[in-house]
Amino acid sequence: MEQIISNPMALLVMVGLVSIACQYLAFMLKLPAILPLLLAGLALGPMTGVLDPDALFGDLLFPLVSLAVAIILFEGALTLKFSDLAGHGVMVRNLCTLGALVTWLVATPAAYYVLGMPMQLAALFGAIVTVTGPTVIVPMLRSVRPNTRISNILRWEGIVIDPIGALLAVLVYEYIVALQDAVGHTVVIFLQVVAIGFGIGSLMGYFLGALLRNNWVPHYLRNTAVLTLMLGAYAASDLMSHESGLLTVTVMGLWMANMKGLDVDDILEFKETLSVLLISALFILLAARVEFSALAQLGWGALLVLVAIMFVARPLSVFLSSPGSGLNWRELAMLSWIAPRGIVAAAVSALFALKLDALGLAKSELLVPMVFLVIIVTVVFQSLTAKPVAKLLDVRAPYPNGYLLFGGGRFARLLAKDLVEKEVPVIIADTNWDALREARMEGISTYYGNPISEHAGRTLDLSAIGTVLVLSPYKQLNPLVTYHFEHLLGKGSVLGLSPGAPEERASHRVSEDYAKKLELFSESATYGRLASLVAKGATIRTTGLTESFVVEDYRQKYGNRAIWLYAVDPQGKIHICTVSHEFELKADWQIVSLVSSA
Repeated sequence: MEQIISNPMALLVMVGLVSIACQYLAFMLKLPAILPLLLAGLALGPMTGVLDPDALFGDLLFPLVSLAVAIILFEGALTLKFSDLAGHGVMVRNLCTLGALVTWLVATPAAYYVLGMPMQLAALFGAIVTVTGPTVIVPMLRSVRPNTRISNILRWEGIVIDPIGALLAVLVYEYIVALQDAVGHTVVIFLQVVAIGFGIGSLMGYFLGALLRNNWVPHYLRNTAVLTLMLGAYAASDLMSHESGLLTVTVMGLWMANMKGLDVDDILEFKETLSVLLISALFILLAARVEFSALAQLGWGALLVLVAIMFVARPLSVFLSSPGSGLNWRELAMLSWIAPRGIVAAAVSALFALKLDALGLAKSELLVPMVFLVIIVTVVFQSLTAKPVAKLLDVRAPYPNGYLLFGGGRFARLLAKDLVEKEVPVIIADTNWDALREARMEGISTYYGNPISEHAGRTLDLSAIGTVLVLSPYKQLNPLVTYHFEHLLGKGSVLGLSPGAPEERASHRVSEDYAKKLELFSESATYGRLASLVAKGATIRTTGLTESFVVEDYRQKYGNRAIWLYAVDPQGKIHICTVSHEFELKADWQIVSLVSSA
């Protein structure tokens, strides 16, 4: 162990290995990744003394953390389209504006009077804890399964409030710096920082947007160019006006997210790969710097601040944001109960604490442990209690009986339309926009993009989805989608189309475990055959069975012209047809098949 502690290379590798292990543990346990990362950092740092980030990085620690937080804020701002404020209802808009203000106004005096923080530090703490974040909200929603309205509000609040809360925190911090640097000229310094932040941020945002929109750089350099130019703008802004860089990158992201004709999805996907190692390692390092003496210094007053944030600020912000939302008191109570803090709060607080230490602001050492305490308590407490509270309030969604269809071909659209007519929730996901455009014109819910991406994890509402049908021709992506959703929804929840004849079976080329999942409808129901039949005029028909018209009569009538898709029992429950599973069909059941014209 002493060899590891004294070897910088071994420590860096260890941080990387632990960060990946924490991410994997969170994936397997379906927990927010931030929780095991922070706990691992505490274990490696103050508990065992194995990791000392200040000794490991020395003078490089501050710039490395600064650049990592700049990336986090830039990516967060890239997800905020101003249309989302209006496009996702009155409640989301109000929670992200009025609600954030209420939280700030409650948390600030609580930290000032109870913890004895200076007012500037208390205001910064209040701004930081306004954010929730999709990385902690989404895993909780999957477990709790609140109704669709609550689920959508919480998901979009987490996405939209991240950059808004971060921007508020940055502005408060800039004011603190201006106050510390030049008493009597505070407003001038603050306005200078804001002007440079918004000015350079807007100019660089427009320049980067034009760079991408006009294809001025080759495709393979797009993501690297955006990252390096963004970091360059951050550094240049800081050189022009001390501490204006964070504001600059936030404004850049907002500008690019709302620029007409600019698609930033591929940049966001690049961030997913970057964040797994960079951001995960960052949180371990930040948590390792926390000292238990600082936690002890918080005392019992920390509990009072937590109570104020969770049981005063949150309910107050929800109920003041509710006029015009159409939500009942049970739904408002559920929204009041769930508001875990996440990645942006942890990263921004740690960076500001490093900077405030250098400025010599009193009690700045309390900022990180208090924010981390808010994160851990809100995530753990709300994860453990949200499901019982949702049951008590009777706001849980019904058992998920909906279907996610991966693949938007003509057959998939026919099947989706038939299920929608039977009032079954359906979403079609595909990376092909043309296929989805047809589905949207037919009134079917869609998701454009890779359904296993981080973006999908944040925005794709699976609260009503219980089964995934893989109907796409993408042979490389289909297995990934299958295993991803089987882990997410449970064993047997994902079915794929047969590859065809025995010599073409997937078991000859891929794992036998995956081959067993390729038994949707029948052995002859391959993607190619279904597409061919639909192209030749095949339609989906629903036929009811009676005492006088039984299964044998149905087989005799349609013969080989019909591929059985699913059956509907008298209670309206859908039973998907598969190769290995048969069910007894009786009177009052319905058979739904793809019937060819000849």
